[in-house]
Amino acid sequence: MRKIVTGIFVSLLMLMCNTSKEPNNDIMNKVNDYATIRLTADLSELSNNQKELIKILLEVAKIMDNIYWQQAYGSKEELLSLINDESLRKFVQINYGPWDRMDGNKPFVPGFGKKPAGANFYPSDMTKDEFEKMNDSTKTSQYSIIRRSENGELHTIAYHEAYSGEIIHAAKLLQEASELAGDESFKKYLELRSEALLTDNYFRSDMAWMDMKDNKIDFVVGPIENYEDELFGYRAAYEAFILLKDIEWSERLNKYATLLPELQKRLPVDEKYKSESPGTNSDLAVYDVLYYAGDANAGGKTIAINLPNDEQVQLKKGSRRLQLKNAMHAKFDSILLPLSAELITESQRKHVVFDSFFENVMFHEVAHGLGIKNTIDGNMTVRTALKEQYNTLEEGKADILGLFLITQLEEMGELEVDLMDNYTTFLAGIFRSIRFGSSSAHGKANLIRFNYFKEKGAFMRDEKGQYSVNFKMMQEAVNDLSNEIIVIQGDGDYQAAKVMVEKYGIITPELTEDLERINSKGIPVDIVFEQGKDVLGL
Repeated sequence: MRKIVTGIFVSLLMLMCNTSKEPNNDIMNKVNDYATIRLTADLSELSNNQKELIKILLEVAKIMDNIYWQQAYGSKEELLSLINDESLRKFVQINYGPWDRMDGNKPFVPGFGKKPAGANFYPSDMTKDEFEKMNDSTKTSQYSIIRRSENGELHTIAYHEAYSGEIIHAAKLLQEASELAGDESFKKYLELRSEALLTDNYFRSDMAWMDMKDNKIDFVVGPIENYEDELFGYRAAYEAFILLKDIEWSERLNKYATLLPELQKRLPVDEKYKSESPGTNSDLAVYDVLYYAGDANAGGKTIAINLPNDEQVQLKKGSRRLQLKNAMHAKFDSILLPLSAELITESQRKHVVFDSFFENVMFHEVAHGLGIKNTIDGNMTVRTALKEQYNTLEEGKADILGLFLITQLEEMGELEVDLMDNYTTFLAGIFRSIRFGSSSAHGKANLIRFNYFKEKGAFMRDEKGQYSVNFKMMQEAVNDLSNEIIVIQGDGDYQAAKVMVEKYGIITPELTEDLERINSKGIPVDIVFEQGKDVLGL
């Protein structure tokens, strides 16, 4: 656990946080930047066993939440014990620590400095050079932390050892849950996931998760995404989603999975950058979320999932793209529509529609599975080659390539859309995601796209500070940026990735003015949930 403050300073910090009688209006405003959404769904058709299963999964999810606190900050209880102000406590809980994830990870609790780029995965005093010189074959493992021994030398500790108490409990609960699963493929997955938590070997359970097609309830759990590690992008953070499948909506999407090989061939890059074959076992499905935990619940909330991240699983079986419909609707209604009323010209606001928002998000997830996973020289994965720049480039690729895919499908006659709806909704969505902040891979990816589009004339800004799409120029910019990112990935060109992020991943004074204008209107930045057993009626 990182000791940020000690001794007398802890006492001073406690005094500062506990004795103020006046509410902190700045913090109250930051809390109010999140629209509160009651996270529920219709469980009336579930059996008693399925409802009991969800109760167990809720327990596992809460364990993942506790582990994530340790990874992102340290001791949740120690930090919260220092704070008496209700708004401040709530904002700490939203951010899983004392740093504002929507504002460049700026500290907002007295006494805290800059957030370590490596969160709590590494010693806070460790340098990159020291890490590079470390003689340990497991030092880049996704599933270990780095600590110092008594003599100051760096060493790795596997996740299942570092968090052994929580992991053993979670694994036992997953075994109990498997007995209530009903569906054999779901039962197998839960059993293998239990084993994976205890060994940090997730390949078999990822493969089993890919085979699940018919189960009504789904559970994403474990150390999954690498966003929290902004030092190298190596370490995966624990999270969980409890999901309820929308059968009707899912059936509408299944046909697109069979088109992935053809879409791969159509990518706007040279043949050598699209030589990999995407798995055709990919699953496109729609779910309502019943619970978010850990990394998934920190700061801005995801509205779609594309997993597994393991490149070998993706090449063998593809991936599953899960659209989170209830969360998506909440963001569209409470954020995107009011934001569009301020930033999109009146003549184009009619093109900001939910179906296009849904399609743009869905094909963002599809796009993650296309392109290239291993550098063209065959030396390493793209993830390894691009280090801490990987997440930003990959999110940027998925966003821009998603819009490219929609355009291709419309031309192929496979998707009936008004492309102007998709393009205008896409532009509005950039502003929504930029507000995630420059510390977020998603936020940086959107800044890159915004500034690239501006440079290419893909949109116009009028004297009122409102934007309109130039359809032809945006289509060209989509193709060009898709090409540039995939080439950087295929070449494993870390320096080119860094240059792109530094050049385009910036907030200009003009954009700052626009963002301040929508902030002044009280438009939420994101959403926060009322969730759990009571909300679900369990």
